[in-house]
Amino acid sequence: MQAMLLEICCGSVDDALAAQAGGADRIELNSALFLGGLTPSVGAVIEVKRQVTIPAMVMIRPRVGGFHYSDAEFATMRADAGQLVAHGADGLVFGCLNDTGTIDRARTAMLVELAGGRPTVFHRAFDVVPDPFRALEELIDLGITRVLTSGQEESAYNGAALIRKLIEAARDRIEILPGGGIDSFNLHDVVQRSGTRQVHLALFKPHADHSCQHRPQVYFGGGLRPSEERIDVIDAGGVGQIRRML
Repeated sequence: MQAMLLEICCGSVDDALAAQAGGADRIELNSALFLGGLTPSVGAVIEVKRQVTIPAMVMIRPRVGGFHYSDAEFATMRADAGQLVAHGADGLVFGCLNDTGTIDRARTAMLVELAGGRPTVFHRAFDVVPDPFRALEELIDLGITRVLTSGQEESAYNGAALIRKLIEAARDRIEILPGGGIDSFNLHDVVQRSGTRQVHLALFKPHADHSCQHRPQVYFGGGLRPSEERIDVIDAGGVGQIRRML
């Protein structure tokens, strides 16, 4: 298989360093990957740009849940975007929808403008739009660089057929980046069935943080209650395995 672009989804500076060490070509920098990825801190962007040489696309997502934002939430997104671009973000990743699930053209255009000519990615909010081909044309019209998509399925493996159709419909006017559930077991199949030249994935290994071991009854999160002693971090060895497969 010919080499292609490998983007790794990262939740920290350490993740970004591991992704680079494993051979990634580009990272998507987030916080709170357990929640699907939220906006990282300014400090995280500063340190990634100081320590990592590959491009860092930066997530702009102020909360969990859907993608129809209040005025205050969108003001936060704009402020975050401006600050993160000013501190070196190589591009922005975001997704704004209307309450009907269609593309919010006005807000998308504002964030494209804030990117200042840097690449922009419309993230997997795309996977819940009612008409993906109409949405694709709208994003092309708005100047979006790339669409991250699982083909409107729970994984890119299951959505590979639609991903191929989107790549064909794009006709090189916009990039289609498959992501969601891609791993070493299904990578070749996703690539072959979709016809993609780039992939987005995360490869984790557990990392132990024992600082809370003396009071296990104390919990700092919400109802899902993940362990306070386990952190999933990017596995540089796993990234390297994927790199060799590509």
